Amino acid sequence: MKTPSTSPRKNALGSLGCLTLLLLALVSFNPVYAQDQTSSTETTQDGRVIKGIISDDSGPVEGATVILKGTKTGTSSNEKGEFTFPKPLKSGDVLLISYLGYKNQELKIDDSTNRLEIMLTEDLIEFTGALNSNKPYKSKRSK
Repeated sequence: MKTPSTSPRKNALGSLGCLTLLLLALVSFNPVYAQDQTSSTETTQDGRVIKGIISDDSGPVEGATVILKGTKTGTSSNEKGEFTFPKPLKSGDVLLISYLGYKNQELKIDDSTNRLEIMLTEDLIEFTGALNSNKPYKSKRSK
């Protein structure tokens, strides 16, 4: 019985193909580096990156809203009351700060603004309408 033999040419092409794939795989795994985070005083060509902290009498306020006036661009404060505005701001821009139960504030950005420390003050919440408690509750379920 005769076994089929592989030709030296086919063997060389197979080895060359494996070697090519191995080199290609080694070259394609280059290290990737992340960009540095921006500092609170960084100024970009478009404006200034603004960071800040929002608090009240009892400490940091989580979930307060910070919006650029006249736009839908904004952010909210984290559990430590800190925020970083997602867009560079220019001198003259106005930020609107709001949180339920507190007075809304408007802060104008100027050339010296880098970090904001915002103290919220409580506000009365008024409901429209009145609660009518004269009527007894009646179930709509049939007996």
